[in-house]
Amino acid sequence: MKTILEVDNLNMHYETLEGNVVAVKNVSFTVAKGESFGLVGESGCGKSSVAAALLQLQAENAVITNGSILVNDTELVGMSEKSLRKIRWNTISIVFQGAMNSWNPVIKIGEQIREAIREHFPENSKSENLNKIYELFDIVGLQHTTIDRYPHELSGGMKQRAMIALALSCNPDMVIADEPTTALDVVIQDQILKEIKKIQKLLGLSLIYISHDIAVIAEMTDNMAVMYAGHIIEKGPTKLLFNNPQHSYTKLLLESTPSIVGSKIKLRALEGEPPSLINITDKCAFSPRCPEPSKDCKDGIISMKLIEKDQDHWVDQCCVNCG
Repeated sequence: MKTILEVDNLNMHYETLEGNVVAVKNVSFTVAKGESFGLVGESGCGKSSVAAALLQLQAENAVITNGSILVNDTELVGMSEKSLRKIRWNTISIVFQGAMNSWNPVIKIGEQIREAIREHFPENSKSENLNKIYELFDIVGLQHTTIDRYPHELSGGMKQRAMIALALSCNPDMVIADEPTTALDVVIQDQILKEIKKIQKLLGLSLIYISHDIAVIAEMTDNMAVMYAGHIIEKGPTKLLFNNPQHSYTKLLLESTPSIVGSKIKLRALEGEPPSLINITDKCAFSPRCPEPSKDCKDGIISMKLIEKDQDHWVDQCCVNCG
């Protein structure tokens, strides 16, 4: 199957007065055409920083120090802004976290979507653009009259559906969904998740789904990666990671997630705090919170590095030596 995205050894930090905050460390993964790939981990682990880097929309104080991001075999790292504008939305797009604040409040929803279409398809007539927006609204379940409404006139769920329509407006090969159900109630969350899944299958899209909720990742993805302190500490097929987790952090995430099926079990709390990412090293970042760290991990002798424990199942070598 054709590879749409290939991220290889990506490293990125934020320059601050206190030092360099290492948000992404040696991150590598691929996403094939039509595949759904999940990134999961606690807040601050680097998930959204990876998403920003994929679109080259990282903050001004962010510096990519190493690594490659190939989209359809085209390198994005170091690409000019003019060239990047042709790729964003057209090849890879994003459903931003928190649709409440992602829309310009003084411009109608339809005009904001029309602007994105005009940027990439300047040859289109006004009627073609209008029909395209109506088609998108049909796909995401919005009435055509939404085109003339301002963001404040829409509910949270409607804004998020409109954001999905915007992400689809230029026929991308891949969509990044960065915590797309943030601030929505559970009923609307469920509707949005089902909508995204339906649209992905309908259009044959590649999807990167980012969430702190591992149960949502189980529902939405084919393959997944677990992030901690800027590193990917375990990755592989989603079903495999759920049925046979190898890293202590993955196990604790699963054990701290409630389930309505199966026998009742006591939830296990994930104790401690994530480490400071300022000037972080390659030594095991999880050892202070690990239930059974090895002496080499605690002493910083073993560095964090993924190894293939089983076919297509990668786990950080620190955790292989623990337990």
